Amino acid sequence: MAAHLLALPEPPPAAAPQRAKALYCHDPRSLELLAHIERLARSDATVLVTGETGTGKELVARHIHRTSGRGGPFVAINCGAFSESLIDAELFGHEAGAYTGAAGARAGWFEAANGGTLFLDEIGDLPLMHQVKLLRVLQERQVVRLGARRPVPVDVRLIAATNVDLHAAVDARRFRADLFYRLSVAPVALPPLRERRGDILPLTQHFIGVYGPKLGLAHAVFSPAAREALLAHAWPGNIRELENAVHFALLVSRDGVLQLGDLQLTRRSRPPQPEPASPAAAPPDARQRLGALFDELLGEHTASLFQAVEETLVRRAYEACNNNQVHTAQRLGVTRNTLRTLLKRHGLLLDRLTSELHEQASAYRSDKTFVAAPAPGT
Repeated sequence: MAAHLLALPEPPPAAAPQRAKALYCHDPRSLELLAHIERLARSDATVLVTGETGTGKELVARHIHRTSGRGGPFVAINCGAFSESLIDAELFGHEAGAYTGAAGARAGWFEAANGGTLFLDEIGDLPLMHQVKLLRVLQERQVVRLGARRPVPVDVRLIAATNVDLHAAVDARRFRADLFYRLSVAPVALPPLRERRGDILPLTQHFIGVYGPKLGLAHAVFSPAAREALLAHAWPGNIRELENAVHFALLVSRDGVLQLGDLQLTRRSRPPQPEPASPAAAPPDARQRLGALFDELLGEHTASLFQAVEETLVRRAYEACNNNQVHTAQRLGVTRNTLRTLLKRHGLLLDRLTSELHEQASAYRSDKTFVAAPAPGT
């Protein structure tokens, strides 16, 4: 099978998307995955796409929609981009006067995607109360707007995505088991970039083609040492990290030959350390030390002990993840909405929440068209 490129076009200047914008299927594992995806696309089965951040989950969703033959629109929504009070109205719509500020009726995203595909990213961040409503929509194929009693039938194919271990979330009762099984009719597991190294160099050429002409470096090449470093790097940020590395190398290049030093990979060259899925996965000696510390604190009758321990844990995790909410939520094994609640409770979020939600909502509402084209030379 020939190599294929799945890519998003350049966004408008006002948009600032943070997802992977290209998925090159050149590695044998990627080609096998692409064939699997295209087989699934021919049905209307609900698809659950799982994979690390930056692996191209939305690209897969867009390719499924494009090859499915559905004539309606592709609508992409980030479940973590809205506050809990707005999710209901955003997904299912509302009638005039349904809540304060609802001056007129408005269709939700399910109705907007009627006849097409609705992509729900970060499905693991969906609060439990809204999981019940989503399950009902999937079962009955109709939505009831907030403040209404009459259901509206919808013909929508749902594709959900997450970088959270939903099996663990179900065990921890943060995600409904019945919804999980309803979503994962056709599961797609995206491997990280480090497990499909045959895609790395073709992806670098793609990103040179995207950024090079704007910088007068359309024919830039990597030196042999730089290519070896690209192939050896662990890429914990996956395609998104690779894109940023190529873009930066082009910015600092002086002669069109991208050198090892231009990649700035030194700080990020260590393979990602496995994150414990639960406290039981921590090293025994660490658990013993933690238990001894708790015994000491309990013996001191420390006031507000629970709050102090919770704040310390959240603060240290947030700092260790460089104030990245997605990574912090993964490290702690909680949903992003739960993490936001903890950050606000302990004064760690403040105005960052408003700006971040605005950026994410703008990114996911930007108008993007999926492009799938044969790789150059095929």
